Amino acid sequence: MGKVFIVYIMASMKGGTLYTGVTGNPAGRIWQHKTHADPKSFTARYKVERLVWYEVHETAMSAIQREKRIKDWQRGWKVQLIAERNPTWRDLSHELGP
Repeated sequence: MGKVFIVYIMASMKGGTLYTGVTGNPAGRIWQHKTHADPKSFTARYKVERLVWYEVHETAMSAIQREKRIKDWQRGWKVQLIAERNPTWRDLSHELGP
């Protein structure tokens, strides 16, 4: 398999603030969120550090299209998407490697 792209949702806590993103460097991008690499970013300001959902895509185009669709969703739909795979909202970042 070549490069992978993920669409992901991060949360501050169960039921907390949500952030939806897309990346071709999953481990690196999640690390940036967790360490507040940009202290002025949305995720740093709202302490959004927990990866609660992600979806793997083979192309950047499909990942970006999916991210845009999810960003247009109502919050309740995003919460349902998370709950279907991760009902306890545990941090899934360990699944993406170091």
